[in-house]
Parts: sequence; C-alpha cells; structure tokens
Amino acid sequence: MKLIGGASNQDLASIEDLTGIYALAGVHCIDVAADAAVVAAARRGLRWAAQRCRGRPPEAAPWLMVSLNDGADPHFRKAWFDPRCCPADCLRPCERVCPAQAIPAAPEGLGVLSERCYGCGRCLPACPLGLIVEHPYSLAPEAVAPLLAELAPDAVELHTRLGRSAAFAARLEQLQASGVSLRRLSVSCGLEMEGGEGAPTPEELAAELVERHRQVLRAGFRPLWQLDGRPMSGDVGAGTAHAAVRLLQRLLPLAPPGPLQLAGGTNDRTLPLLERLGAAGDRACGVAFGSEARHRLQPLLLEAQARGRRLLDLPDLLPPALEAAAALVSPWLRRRRFSTIIPSG
Repeated sequence: MKLIGGASNQDLASIEDLTGIYALAGVHCIDVAADAAVVAAARRGLRWAAQRCRGRPPEAAPWLMVSLNDGADPHFRKAWFDPRCCPADCLRPCERVCPAQAIPAAPEGLGVLSERCYGCGRCLPACPLGLIVEHPYSLAPEAVAPLLAELAPDAVELHTRLGRSAAFAARLEQLQASGVSLRRLSVSCGLEMEGGEGAPTPEELAAELVERHRQVLRAGFRPLWQLDGRPMSGDVGAGTAHAAVRLLQRLLPLAPPGPLQLAGGTNDRTLPLLERLGAAGDRACGVAFGSEARHRLQPLLLEAQARGRRLLDLPDLLPPALEAAAALVSPWLRRRRFSTIIPSG
C-alpha cells in the first residue's frame, strides 16, 4: 500500500501530518515530490510514526519514494489565475470543486495557493470565464542526479506516457548517474498518448511497457508497474474505481514481468471491485491512494493548521485522523494478511 503525497504538493504541514498518520496506519510506501523541503517534511512524519510503534524493526518502516516525470504530465503542474479578473458576483465554482482547498474564499483576494495545489485540474473547466490556466514544470536533466543523491530515497516513481521511450531512457541515465541504490523503480503509465492524441489500446500500452521493461533492466533497476486508471480522481466516485480496476483487468494477460499496482481513481470502492475478479484480482500486488487519502483527513488538517499546530500533536484531532486513515488502509492489509502497526501508549 502506498500513500501518494502528490508530485506537485508542497504543503509541508499537510505532508508531514499525512505521512505520520498513514505510516502509523500501516502503509508500506510514502510517495512525495522530489523536493528537499518536502522530503524533509515526510521524514519528520516517518520519525513521528516510528516513535509510536513497537515490535517493528527499522527495516520494516515505509519506503520513501520521490516522483519524477519524463515529459508533460498532469501530476506535475499547478493551477493559476489572477483573482482581480474575477467578477464580483462570481459563484466561484473553482473554490467548491478544489479537493485540496487551495482556492480561498473571495474576500481574501487570493488566487490559487500554490503550495496546496497538486495539479488535479478540476478547477480548469469549472471557471465559467476560462480564467484558470495550468503551469507545467519538470526538473532540468542536469538537476536530477545531484538532487536524488541529496534526497537518497528508497524508491523512485517515473511518470511516463506512450511515445516517450527516448525521454524515458534519458531519465534512466540520470537515475543511474545519481548513484542511489533503489529498492524499486515504479513506472506510472495509463491509457494516454504523448501530445494527448487519441487513446491507445491496452495491447499498445502493454507492448510499450514491455520495451520499458527492457530499458529498466538494462539500467539495473527492479520495476514496479503502476497502472494509472484515472489520475488524481480517487475521491470523485465509483466510476474512477471502475477505471482503475478495468485497466488492471485488461493488462493482466499482457503486462511485462514485475508487480502491478492499482492507482489513479482508487478509493473505498476499489477493493470490492477487485475482489469480484477472483484469482485474477490477486495478481495486483498493491494499491496507491492519493486524492482519497487526503480527502478523508482534509478537514482535520485544516483545523490543525488554523491552530498553528501539527495534527500529529493535537490529542483531540489525532484519534479521528487515525480512525479515518485506518478505515481506508485496514481492509487492504487484512486482504493481504499484512500485520498492522501497533501504536504504543
């Protein structure tokens, strides 16, 4: 099980709280932006969780993963608009649809809070005047190796699309140059083409993943295939859960060697859908939660920030936060017969 902190999420307080709470709930991996401040916040959350666990050896602690991309990707963008252009009578649908609450109420005179925005894009079509735009970004090639050497993550996730084999290979060379020993290289890909032209078939996706498998092995890494059903939409509803499980089902007979992980639209409806597949569903090695994990804790995170404290340090908010996280995590741990973490004290 993986917590997706967000490849664009730089809300340090939330990242620290989410990491600590979901680590204590039993996730096996924390995936965050490749940013020194973000990684430091995640490690503070991991230390907090480690101090409250007993009977777990250090090597059983969650992996820390950082996310990179090899080209344009919705996970690596921020929304932006100039609030001075908004009509005074606007009903602000952008504010209502933002799951990260990154768009404050109008009287504050602010646009998008960049550190909270994780690029889901739901605000873009919501604006009736089309005032909201996206600002994509990517690490420069020369910055990748020294940054990874500094961050020293346990694993890396590389977001890619079909048609970007050369860019993918270039990122692999940069990973090699960092000298970091990775437990896994997670390759995140869905049914999307470079340039947004059309949608590939599952057979086309599988064929390209087979080639990526050769590239990953030649570079000396162990692959994990993250199948991105519907990116950053897990808290929307049952349709997104169907998209994630459907992609897995269609790729199972075609995928290259290596574990398969569900992502992109995963939520509390995903597990029942997966169990309907019977033995085929058992081939899914794991699941990743992003939007759904944040959505469950968002009111408590904001309350803690309003008090100027970590959620991890507030005895009245911590129990409901842990209960909400456990409700998402525990059914998956029971399914795979994983041992949950026992809090001390």
